[in-house]
Amino acid sequence: MIGMQWIVFIGVALLSWVVQLNLNAKFKKYSKVPMSGGMTGADVALKMLRDNGIYDVKVTHVAGRLTDHYNPMDKTVNLSEGVYSSNSIMAAAVAAHECGHAVQHARAYAPLTLRSKLVPVVQFASTYVSWVLLAGILLLESFPQLLLAGIVMFAATTLFSFVTLPVEIDASRRALAWLSQAGITNVNTYDKASEALRAAAYTYVAAALGSLATLIYYVMLFLNRRD
Repeated sequence: MIGMQWIVFIGVALLSWVVQLNLNAKFKKYSKVPMSGGMTGADVALKMLRDNGIYDVKVTHVAGRLTDHYNPMDKTVNLSEGVYSSNSIMAAAVAAHECGHAVQHARAYAPLTLRSKLVPVVQFASTYVSWVLLAGILLLESFPQLLLAGIVMFAATTLFSFVTLPVEIDASRRALAWLSQAGITNVNTYDKASEALRAAAYTYVAAALGSLATLIYYVMLFLNRRD
C-alpha cells in the first residue's frame, strides 16, 4: 500500500512539474504577442474595474514574475513587472483575471468569501504543520495523536486548495467575458488569451491534487502505523 502511495505522490509531482513548465512556456510565448489596441496590463485593469463600477480598488505593481494577485484586505490589484507595463496578450489576460477577483469581492462571490474566512486558519496551519508532521512521524509509535493533529492541520491547507479552484476558474471566466465584451480581444487574440488563462488554471488544479495526494499519504501512514 505504501508503494502505491509513493507512485501516486511521484506521479502528481511530475504532473505539477509539467504544468509549471507549460505555464512558463505560455507566459513566454504570449508575452511577446502585442495587443492591437496597445493597452498595457495596468490600462486593462483600470478599465475593467471602472466598467464594473469599482472605484475603490487601486492598481499597483509588485516585483517578481508571476507574482500577480488581488489583495482583498487593502483592495489592490497587484501586477508583476512583466504585466503592469506590457501591452501583450498575456499581460491583458493576467490583469483581467486579477480584476476578476476584485469583481468577485465586490459581488460577494461565495467561494471567495469562504476562502477569505479560511485564510487565518491556513496561515496558522502552514506555519506549524511541517514541524508537527515531522514530530508526529518520529513519535508515531509512542504518540500517534501528534501525527493526527498534523493531518488535521494539513487537511485545512488541502481544503483551501480545493476552495481556490472555483475562485480561480470563475475569475478567468469573468476576465474572458469582459475582454471580449470590451473589445480588448478580437477574433485573433481571444483564443490566445483563453489559452494563457487555462494554462494558469492548470497550476491550481495540480496544486490541489498534489496537496490531496500528500494528505492521503499521511493518513495511510497513520492508519498503517502498526502494520
